[in-house]
Amino acid sequence: MGIGLFVSGITTYAFFKVGQLALGKDDFKPIVAMWFMTFALVPGVFLPVEQEIGRALAHRRALGQGGRPVVQRMLPLAGLLGATVALPMALAGPFLTRELFEGYGLVAVALVLAFCAYGPMHLVRGIASGSGRFVAYGLILAVDGTARTLGCIALWLADVRTPGAYALVVAASPLVATLLVVGRGEARTVEGPPASWGELTPNLGWLLAGTVMSAALINAGPLGVDVLAAPGEAAKVTAFGNGLLLARVPLYLFQAVQAALLPRLARLAAQGNLDEFRRGLGTLMRIVGIVAILGTLGAFIAGPAVLDLVYEGGLDRRTLTLLALACALYMAALALAQAVIALNGHAHVALGWTTAFATFFVVTWLSADDIFLRVELGLVAASVAALAVFAASYRARIAAGAIPDAESLIDGIADAPLEG
Repeated sequence: MGIGLFVSGITTYAFFKVGQLALGKDDFKPIVAMWFMTFALVPGVFLPVEQEIGRALAHRRALGQGGRPVVQRMLPLAGLLGATVALPMALAGPFLTRELFEGYGLVAVALVLAFCAYGPMHLVRGIASGSGRFVAYGLILAVDGTARTLGCIALWLADVRTPGAYALVVAASPLVATLLVVGRGEARTVEGPPASWGELTPNLGWLLAGTVMSAALINAGPLGVDVLAAPGEAAKVTAFGNGLLLARVPLYLFQAVQAALLPRLARLAAQGNLDEFRRGLGTLMRIVGIVAILGTLGAFIAGPAVLDLVYEGGLDRRTLTLLALACALYMAALALAQAVIALNGHAHVALGWTTAFATFFVVTWLSADDIFLRVELGLVAASVAALAVFAASYRARIAAGAIPDAESLIDGIADAPLEG
């Protein structure tokens, strides 16, 4: 899983680099808007489906029961959830084309296709995690990113200069990854006892609410700049997206570290060992703190030079430092949120991410005149709000006598809406 996350992160930076070499910053802007909109929507809708499939399959695996009825029961629900977003998105296509995609209608089509393509990928990821096939889980992450980047390179070498073609590559890559993993037999399940809705949906509503808000928050920056920018400022949106990607480096490292710690955390949760779980969380939070400090200092010291080297600049030191700080705080909030979920605090986490996104909206609306500064302050304030809510929720769950369990831990570990 750690290797898959690493490859996924590296290929994201490569895709943005090659795309801008091929199209330029102005013409790459529709892809930036589509990218962050895709990964604001996809995890919010499909990550809870993945989480609940993984949790239910892991439970059945522990009991020696087959999980095929679980998957069969979830398929229509996943389709219904996807349709509730895909259909309005398709109807909004003309508006999105005009307001966000610089008149490129094919990008709006690709957005809908990408959303639909990531649905099966999350289903397969849920099967892989719940079945203990973590190599397959990492493979699907790596192949998705690699296929997208290779497709982008092929278009660049063919001198294709239409943004819609690059948008279609984003839509196609999850299908390539899903088909490869399914073809290897990694999505197989066996027959078992019938699955009830109660087996699959005890926390689905809270997970949906939380992941919709958290995924929207981590991807809100470039979209906020896009909405606030004046006509002719497309390059600003692309530059802000580049800066946010660089600021996310510690988040990718956090997910890789977390994947390495998963077996130990799962064992502690299965044992219901609260003291060891708290010590394990303390270790994780210290690692998060070190990574966060190094990431923020790195952005302040070397951020502008790195951005110039990788993406030919476009942002100043203040913007890069505040983006890194926002990502660092988000990372700490995410770690605490996962601990709260492991203590069966799903509703607390939904409240925390909703509070955070509302904070982002209010602060961005009221804080400053400068477009970048408004969004930066909104992101920092939102992450502080989330961190505060989750810290209070964690203390409340401990005081109430909650103990970790393995199934909730799977929900928590999977509750990481950073994709792409």
